[in-house]
Amino acid sequence: MVNIGYHSAKIQGNFLRSVYKTSLSTLVSFPIKQSRQVPIKVYALSCERDLPEQVASLRSFLRYVGIPKAFTIMSDGSYTQKSIELLRKIHPCVDVQLLTKFQRDDLPASVYEYASQQAMGKKLAALMSIPIDSATLYTDSDILFFQGASDLVDLATSNDTNTYYLPDCKNSLDSRLIYEEVESQEPINAGFILFKKALDWSASVQRLSQLLEPPNYFSEQTIVNLTIKRNHGIALDRDKYIMNVDDQFIYPDQFASKQIAMRHYVNDVRHKFWLSVFFQL
Repeated sequence: MVNIGYHSAKIQGNFLRSVYKTSLSTLVSFPIKQSRQVPIKVYALSCERDLPEQVASLRSFLRYVGIPKAFTIMSDGSYTQKSIELLRKIHPCVDVQLLTKFQRDDLPASVYEYASQQAMGKKLAALMSIPIDSATLYTDSDILFFQGASDLVDLATSNDTNTYYLPDCKNSLDSRLIYEEVESQEPINAGFILFKKALDWSASVQRLSQLLEPPNYFSEQTIVNLTIKRNHGIALDRDKYIMNVDDQFIYPDQFASKQIAMRHYVNDVRHKFWLSVFFQL
């Protein structure tokens, strides 16, 4: 039997994305009603393909979280000059930097090699290069923020040095990098991380260098998972920070509400991203 709700949501999501994409030059000029300044630096890694998602994610952050010290978008190298100018037009706090110029020049060789081979390797290089001298957020471009995101401001300004992470809803790890079963329990999603201190990546990245075969799509998330656990990270509230695909095959977005802080719309539920974007307009 055809799942009408699921296919209807997919068709509608694709249509809404197309409308949003063709309207980008106008949308970025719409004023964002927000004056709250938040003491946080934000970083995102994205590409030309995901320009519509990056614009929508950025605007939702400004609207529901506030104006950060800086919102730096690291380009994987594919953004055109026109797209870079469009992103910067959204707000004065926005900057776009080429990842190859942003990334540190003292990362382990295995990281540079991974970055030269795969997109997720670039993400690992980006995460390891982010300077952490105060509350700093990394967010993927397929994340939307909601009215409950004021909770993020409270976390950023709290007097602690913890790293807060997004709990994953399933195990998406490279088993070759897992040495003990406990390391794969309660897996971490690498798409949303609030840093309050610099992390020690050395032990986890050493495993990457010891791989006998090339790293894969999940190697980056596994390195993040191991590193944050080794640095005693704290899980974000699952009811406010949503990483869940249980509503993949039904029409509505089961988790979007005024109470949540954000939702990570990974590939399985990416079409719901656009249903929520237009709900926010």
